[in-house]
Amino acid sequence: MHTTTSDTEPEQRTAAPRGPAARAGRISAQGAAALVLVLLLLVVVRLPWAGDLGMHAATVERLRHSLPHPGNPLVDADTPSPYYSPWTLLLGIVAKVTGLSVFVVLRLAALAGLALLVTGVHRYVRTLTAHRAAPALALLSLLFLWGPALFAWSGFLGLNSLALTVSYPSVFALGLTFHFWAWLTRAARGPAGWGAGPALGALWAGILLCHQFTGVVATLGALAMVAAARPARATLLRLGTGPLLGLLVLWLWPYYDFFALFSAGGDLEAVHRSLYRDLAGRFGYVLLGVVALGFRLRRDRRDPLALFFLLGVAMAAAGWLTGHYSWGRALPAALIPAQLAAALEAVSAGRWAARRAWACVLLVALVAGVWTQAGTLGYVVRRDALPQAVAVKYREPWAGYQWIVRAGVRYGDVVMARRFPARQIPAYGPYTVAPGYPDVFLPDAKRREAAVERYFSAATGSEERRGILREYGARWVVGGAPAPWLHKTAVGPRGQVLYRVVP
Repeated sequence: MHTTTSDTEPEQRTAAPRGPAARAGRISAQGAAALVLVLLLLVVVRLPWAGDLGMHAATVERLRHSLPHPGNPLVDADTPSPYYSPWTLLLGIVAKVTGLSVFVVLRLAALAGLALLVTGVHRYVRTLTAHRAAPALALLSLLFLWGPALFAWSGFLGLNSLALTVSYPSVFALGLTFHFWAWLTRAARGPAGWGAGPALGALWAGILLCHQFTGVVATLGALAMVAAARPARATLLRLGTGPLLGLLVLWLWPYYDFFALFSAGGDLEAVHRSLYRDLAGRFGYVLLGVVALGFRLRRDRRDPLALFFLLGVAMAAAGWLTGHYSWGRALPAALIPAQLAAALEAVSAGRWAARRAWACVLLVALVAGVWTQAGTLGYVVRRDALPQAVAVKYREPWAGYQWIVRAGVRYGDVVMARRFPARQIPAYGPYTVAPGYPDVFLPDAKRREAAVERYFSAATGSEERRGILREYGARWVVGGAPAPWLHKTAVGPRGQVLYRVVP
C-alpha cells in the first residue's frame, strides 16, 4: 500500500503535551468554547431578524404549501429559485407534516446547523492534530479571529455573523463542509473503498445545492486536501468517481437549473462589491493566521491549510481584478485555513517557550475579536442591562411584519411595498410586487422594480398608481400616500400604514 508522511505526520508533529499547564490550557479553551455555544443557543431562542431571514422563511413557507411546484418564493410568479435546496425541501416537509410555524422550523434548522458546524470543525481539526485542546481553539479562532470592524455576511463565521445567520442554509452547508473535508482527508490518505467516492460526490453536490457560495469554498478546500494527501493512484481513481456523481446530481436537481447560475451577473455582482471594502478592518486579525500558515508551509510544502489559503486568495483576487465581485464569497476559503492555522500553531510541536509565546499572542487577538463582537450579547440580554461600552456595539434587529397578517393580509395576497418591507413580508405568506432580493431566475424583475419605484414616486398620478396595482393584482399597500381607493387598515412600527385596495 502506498503511504506518505501526510498519513501520520500531523499526529506525530502535534502530540499533546502533558502536565498541569497543558491541562489547564485545554480546560480553559474548552470552557470558553462551551460558553460561546451556550450564547448561540440562547440566540437561537430569540432568532434575531436581519438580512436574508425573510427569504429563507418565505422559501420554507412556499414548500409547506406545495412541495412539487412552490413557484417563486417572493412574487406571484411560476419561476424556479436557487433557494429550493435539499435542506429547505426537508424543512418544508417538516413544516407541512408537523404544522409548526415557519419560524419554529427555522429554529430547529438553526440547532441542526449549529450541531453540524461544531461536530464538523471537531472532526476536521482531528485530521490535522491529536491535541485535545485544538478543536476548541479552532472554533474560537473561527468565531473571533476577524478584525476591529464588525462584519456580518452569510457564509462568514464571525460570532455576530453566525448569530444573525444561524438558521440560514449557509450555516448548515458549512457544517456539512467541515464533515466533507474530514471524510475526504481520511479517504485520500487511503485506502479508500469504491463507495467513498460516490458518497463524497453526493455530499459535495448537496453542499453546492444548499448554498452555492459555500459549495465553492468546499470545492477549493477539497482540492487542497487531495493535493496535500498525495493519494495512491488506486485511491485517486476511486475518489475520482465522486465528482462525476456529484455533477449528475446537480444536473438532475428538479427545482432549478444549477448550471444556469454561472451566467448570473448584474445585480449579483453589484451587491457583492462591498465585500472588498475595508479588508484590514474586517479581517485584520487574520494576519496572525497568515503568519502561522507561513510556518506550516516552511515545515511542509504541501500543507493542506496553506494550499487551501492560496486557492482562496487566488479566487478572491481574480474576482476583484475581473469585476466578478460575487467571487468575493470565496473569501472564507482564505479566512478559514488562516484561522485554523493560528489555533493549531498554539499546540504545534516546537519549543515550549515558542508555543507559550504564540498562545499569548493568539489570546490577545481573540480578546480583541471578542470586544469587536461584544454587541452580540444584546441578542440575549436587554440592551439597558448591558454596559454602555457594549450597548453601543449592539445593532437592533428588524421588527418584522407580523402586524399586517393580524390586520387581515392572507397567504398568497400581493402587497405593494418598497424594497425593505419586501425583504420581510413574504416570510408570512403574502407576495410582494417586486422581490426584495436579486432574483436571477425572474425575467421581469427589473420591470417589477421599476413599477414599484413609479408607484411610490410623488410625480406619478393617482390613476397610474391604481393601474400598477391592477396590473400586478396587489390587494394591499404598505406606506405611500393615501388615495380614495385605499382604505387605511392598520398602523405598524415606525408609523407605517397598511392600506387595503378598494375594488
